[in-house]
Amino acid sequence: MRIGYLECFSGISGDMLLGAMVDAGVSFDCLERTAAALGVGARLEMRKVSRGGLAATKVDVITDEGSGVRDQGSEGTGNREQGTENKHSHEHGYSLHNHEHREHEHEHHHSAHTHAPHRSLSAIVAIIRSAPLTEAVKERAIRAFQQLGEAEAAIHSVPVEEVHFHEVGAVDTIVDIVCAAAGAEALGVERWLASPLNVGSGTVVCQHGTLPVPAPATLALLGDAPVYAAGEPMERVTPTGAVLLRMLDVRYEKLPAVRILKTGYGAGGHETHGQPNLLRLLIGEGSSDEATESIAIIETVIDDCNPQLLAYVSERLLEAGAWDVYRVSVQMKKGRSGVQMTVLCRPDLVPALQELLFRETTTIGLRWRLENKVALAREFAEVETGWGKVRIKVARLPNGIIANASPEYEDCRALATQHSVPLKQVMEEAMRAYAVTKESL
Repeated sequence: MRIGYLECFSGISGDMLLGAMVDAGVSFDCLERTAAALGVGARLEMRKVSRGGLAATKVDVITDEGSGVRDQGSEGTGNREQGTENKHSHEHGYSLHNHEHREHEHEHHHSAHTHAPHRSLSAIVAIIRSAPLTEAVKERAIRAFQQLGEAEAAIHSVPVEEVHFHEVGAVDTIVDIVCAAAGAEALGVERWLASPLNVGSGTVVCQHGTLPVPAPATLALLGDAPVYAAGEPMERVTPTGAVLLRMLDVRYEKLPAVRILKTGYGAGGHETHGQPNLLRLLIGEGSSDEATESIAIIETVIDDCNPQLLAYVSERLLEAGAWDVYRVSVQMKKGRSGVQMTVLCRPDLVPALQELLFRETTTIGLRWRLENKVALAREFAEVETGWGKVRIKVARLPNGIIANASPEYEDCRALATQHSVPLKQVMEEAMRAYAVTKESL
């Protein structure tokens, strides 16, 4: 499986992603052809730059719409200074009615701006659909703009049909998104992963006033993505960067075991102190033999809680979505006996399950971590016993050979209770019936 891993230690924006893709091997001609195919009067420029002493690629969109030119300092993370120190207040958050400027532009006077037209979502979709591009590229880009429209509609509490884009409708942003979709196709990546996102800190000035980073549109698009703030105060994840992560269906995980094939560095608009203003893209080959996903592990050790209470909490955790809960007796300091409770769950459930543990047990601290979970492909077969139907869970190896099969406990338990027969007898009968039908599965 071909894997693309985005290391967002300095955030992500549209031009950073394009630069990283080119640096990782995407033909710049491919992106130029894509921009030209849109027929919106835009072209791309590429140059090599240095960020923190590291060589990187900077890709700029040149257009006559709106502010004229998105120059060498445009739309890279770190191009906006904090709050009132911003040399000119770029409007943020894809306005419905008011003129807004590009997310990150070079310094220039507001009087130099010409007002680009507002565009509806349908108008932007029409531009993309009419372009001579592959259907996969067009569908990806259209989905990105639909997600932007939904986010903006939610922010302003209006139907998505009433959202009219200005900033997002600018030619350079359309080019960013469509070219990123084309670059993803050229890379042939089957699975996109990313590190937690450094969103930055400080404030941005927008049509709603001075707001904290991340900007409203960015925050809406990021959803439950893992984020943090590090480095000098500035905006590091732009709305365009956030929607590109959504467009690529990025999953946030640690770098899995892969064989690195290519590495690319995409540059932000200017140098930053303390860490390079870069996005790093790793392209690698990973195993597709098993289904791999992130699993969260929550652990706490308790020495002053009633065992009956712990049994109740285990049931509550499972009801709340935990994959598994188990308890192990441990010896703590000073020879005290305790119980280590371990919870396995999806990463997005960690906050809720942590809160449950603090509320329902006597623990005052816990720890959690992310690990990779590898699982065989599973399917169900149904067999007929003398008491009724039972599902059999079947696990297959990557080559299709059946590795394990077992009757579903709840099915067998229900039949045993209903017919007043031993549970083990029902389970044995189910497996005998499965053995008869196994060859046909």
